[in-house]
Amino acid sequence: MRSSARPRAAGTPIYELPSPFAGEPGKVLLIEPAWRDADELAEGLRCGDYSKPFVLEHDGLRSLYFGSLRFQQSAMRIDHPYALDVAYTQGMMAFMLFNPRPRSLCLYGLGGGSLAKFCYRHLPGCDITAVELDENVIAFRELFDLPADDARFRIECCDAIEHAAAASLRPDVVLVDLFDANGVAGALLESDFYRDLYRGLSGSGIMVMNLAGDKADYARHVAHIAEVFDEHMIAMSVREDGNYLLFAFRNPAFAPRWKWMSTQARELADRMGLDFPQFAQLLERGQTLRLAQRMHA
Repeated sequence: MRSSARPRAAGTPIYELPSPFAGEPGKVLLIEPAWRDADELAEGLRCGDYSKPFVLEHDGLRSLYFGSLRFQQSAMRIDHPYALDVAYTQGMMAFMLFNPRPRSLCLYGLGGGSLAKFCYRHLPGCDITAVELDENVIAFRELFDLPADDARFRIECCDAIEHAAAASLRPDVVLVDLFDANGVAGALLESDFYRDLYRGLSGSGIMVMNLAGDKADYARHVAHIAEVFDEHMIAMSVREDGNYLLFAFRNPAFAPRWKWMSTQARELADRMGLDFPQFAQLLERGQTLRLAQRMHA
């Protein structure tokens, strides 16, 4: 099997080989040294034994996977690298309906960095920190056109649980997108992550969490969040991806102004190219139906 390894500007070797997946043409990009055997790597990918993240590139789309093709983490159109192509990532930006100008934002879980770079481009007055445990995910940052660290943007390689416990940022918004092989990362329930996150938020802070998989897998997370945030939360469904998004609010006096929000939604849609009017409708429906409460009942 033909393959090659080409250095990146930051010195990370990117190993290329033809896609070994039946029915999935294109090429695979790996974080591997040039001496690795292409046939051995291809077999590990086919069998699902490859333990690192990898990228599949085909027909102008670059997608990040963990372990197998079952777990797509992110997708980027090469000719539109700053677009949000995955529906749930678009929905997570609905926090702007409640706070259109956050001063600081923290993301737990980097993936291909779609949300991080979208926020970097569209929120020029916001300080942004992305936290990612896997250094191999971070090593793909140039492939996914993530900006270099600067005065208002940084990627930190550390554990989200430890980072939340340090509580040094006081962000206005926290976006949580943390999964393991079984769904929403179970380690979050075995720690004080949600309570530490709550304490670390600014006084009017918002947490947005991506939930996917079987209800049995995420119901305990929602129940824990409900306890920590004293039920001040709203959920919306993302039918395109089969996900739910949970919005939790630190301010106990917070109350959405739905009538005012329709005007705000149109202005945001014009500015950012996302369907904020639909997000507002889904959130209002979620509150009316008490969707967040039903998710842990």
